Amino acid sequence: MPTVLPPTPPAPPQTAAPESGWRRARTAPSLQEVYASVRVPAQNASFWRKLLAFWGPGLMVAVGYMDPGNWATDLEGGSRFGYTLLSVILISNLFAMLLQHLAAKLGIVTGRDLAQACRDHYSKPVARVLWVLCEIAIAACDLAEVIGSAIALNLLFGLPLTWGVVLTILDVLVVLLFQSKGFRVLESIVAGLIVVIFGCFLYEIMVSQPDWFGILGGLVPQPEVVTTPRMLYIAIGILGATVMPHNLYLHSSIVQTRAFDQDEPGKRMAIKFATIDSTVALFLAFFVNAAILVTAAAAFHKNGLQDVADIHDAHKLLAPVLGAGAASVVFAVALLASGQNSTLTGTLAGQIVMEGFLDLRLKPWLRRLITRGIAVVPAFIVALLYGEKGTGELLVLSQVILSLQLSFAVVPLVLFTGSKAKMGVFVNKPWVQALAWAVSGIIIVLNLYLLYQTFFG
Repeated sequence: MPTVLPPTPPAPPQTAAPESGWRRARTAPSLQEVYASVRVPAQNASFWRKLLAFWGPGLMVAVGYMDPGNWATDLEGGSRFGYTLLSVILISNLFAMLLQHLAAKLGIVTGRDLAQACRDHYSKPVARVLWVLCEIAIAACDLAEVIGSAIALNLLFGLPLTWGVVLTILDVLVVLLFQSKGFRVLESIVAGLIVVIFGCFLYEIMVSQPDWFGILGGLVPQPEVVTTPRMLYIAIGILGATVMPHNLYLHSSIVQTRAFDQDEPGKRMAIKFATIDSTVALFLAFFVNAAILVTAAAAFHKNGLQDVADIHDAHKLLAPVLGAGAASVVFAVALLASGQNSTLTGTLAGQIVMEGFLDLRLKPWLRRLITRGIAVVPAFIVALLYGEKGTGELLVLSQVILSLQLSFAVVPLVLFTGSKAKMGVFVNKPWVQALAWAVSGIIIVLNLYLLYQTFFG
């Protein structure tokens, strides 16, 4: 088992040479308090020992791919269109695997997270614009966490939505407690909550008795996904909820918690095992997302209930439709675990983005309070004025906002990892770079089409 080094702050990496492609060197490593704090075995150690040492960051990234925002889009997609949008979840996860690989590689090779890389490369005005856009994405993600946790508390304990929204502010204290115990402890808590979510949806799949041939057919992309406006809107929401922009910043940072050798073989080993870690974790996230949509398709669409886009409605209908009394409770437990997991990783992402873009270091409780406050205020107002229906629609809208911000994180990532001046021998191979630009192009075109449909369609 890997052990955690004593909590002495590591020395910042060496300043980059002028020929490295970076205009200016950063002043401190990403997440300095946990930088290189987890030991890794020697390069001649067994495959499994090395994998265990690098296992963890991928699970923290995967949390963003199964957060409460995914639930709203997956539920609506399954209840309205059956299994058709399963192909969108699959394609989104394949996109995510490629982009998270690039994010991990950027952090391992350059010693910079994506936010620091943008600050180093772009002029100050451009970097500030990218920072603002990323903060909007984090606020949208945090909004989904707030609403999801409040809904789960309402479903489990009958707590009014407004009180649930207010109580989510208290998770600042929980996050600070976990962070003070070490990064491995944080990873273990995240892993435990993922196991809870996975187990809950394994049960939901079993009791919903889906059409397995329909599932296989749904994994094949259909043209109506693009030609049907409402289906496209939900599909882009699924894309935004799956490939989340702040996860690219998060992953490029937390891979640096591993104390791997800074020579070429050490970095190659780190890239290899970080990629295995994130790819396996994203397969788990694919199962959860697909399970939500499959459950909605089997429980609602099949029975003519095609307007179940609200988490409350889904919770109320699951037990009577499926004939399993525990189905609704299990659903709510998974939702609460999802919201709390997303809170942990959202905190880290917010810290990474602010420190990376602005070189501004706030106390963790203050940074978290600012981010959570931005999300709590609109969620509280909507819950107060519009109740369950309003919060459900706000949840879907938050995922579309995330999708619109995605291009501004993906394009710099592909640009940096495709630059030989910045990456040296680790630069993307031509086919990888071509594939990465193709993925970026698809994301940009879909979002432009969404804007056109929204304002002119």
